[in-house]
Amino acid sequence: MHRLDRGQARRIAVRAQLLAEPRPAGILETIDALTLVNIDPTAAVAPSADHVLWSRLGWPYRSADLTRAIEVDRVVFEWAGFLRPMADLPLYRPLMHAWPPYREHRDWLDANARFRQDVLDRLRADGPLRTGEIPDTAEVSWRSSGWTADRNVSQMLEFLVLGGEVALSGRDGRDRLWDLAERIYPPDDDPLSDRDAARLRDARRLGALGIARPKAPKQPVEPFHVGEAGEPAEIDGVDGPWRVDPAQLEQDDALAGRTVLLSPFDRFVFDRARALDLFGFEYILEMYKPAAKRRWGYFALPILHGDRLVGKLDAKADRRAGVLRVNAIHEDEPFTDEVAAAVDAEIADLADWLGLERG
Repeated sequence: MHRLDRGQARRIAVRAQLLAEPRPAGILETIDALTLVNIDPTAAVAPSADHVLWSRLGWPYRSADLTRAIEVDRVVFEWAGFLRPMADLPLYRPLMHAWPPYREHRDWLDANARFRQDVLDRLRADGPLRTGEIPDTAEVSWRSSGWTADRNVSQMLEFLVLGGEVALSGRDGRDRLWDLAERIYPPDDDPLSDRDAARLRDARRLGALGIARPKAPKQPVEPFHVGEAGEPAEIDGVDGPWRVDPAQLEQDDALAGRTVLLSPFDRFVFDRARALDLFGFEYILEMYKPAAKRRWGYFALPILHGDRLVGKLDAKADRRAGVLRVNAIHEDEPFTDEVAAAVDAEIADLADWLGLERG
């Protein structure tokens, strides 16, 4: 049993997420270390995938390089809302084969067996295709209380991606391009058992997080728990068991920290319970709240300084005016002159990367 204080646990988490010096060398190295990158398109500041990669790589990062990694080099793939290294595809194939887990989805696919085959046949003949280029031949319409109601083609494509029959070939502006998975993914020459794949996913997840709970609140797609991966640990002043990546314990405890403006969708802060346990950091993404009820702003960016989460930046990229508008900097504790200067410098770097003036 490893016994850690909170400072040690925080430094392990920061290093594992590539948020200290030295910075990683490139896109694939970064995504491989993180195991996945959220691709939420909300762009109040920048799309999450671009923001996450910039926060690790800095000014050399360009979204065109990510596009090449996905669409040309095929070393990164999209699945279930995240970018993942293609080398990890075998870990997810058992989940694809087991999909769908819900009866409602199975029943709809069964009722639309001909429609499903029509989509696959059309992609085989003419793919890659945009959603709008695929005819809707559904016999039973998709029912939902949300925006997906009656969007039969897009729903079928999403289901076929999750099941591993279709894959994202690329994007044309806002349109996604779909194709048969066999044309995008490498062959499955050495399939893993469900058990081995789950064990390896846990180990990869712990490697990316550094320290995590063996069990964590359930998430709809990607969990935060790591099972029995790594080694057991306790953290002074924090209740309950943890698991720690032994590779992190072999490193010098000293941290060459940086100041980082994080995406709200960054996995470093997305487990709100872990952020509170390790960093004493309270955070809620408030874009879905009425403006009058927001504490930190529509799309506040968590601020990391060294091994502490020290505040939130309420900012918005006004691309029409060419300005990164800084509405407020919320200090969880009063900033020292050093922290204030470092945060200001990082805001300037963010504006420069976005091609905007600071407003």
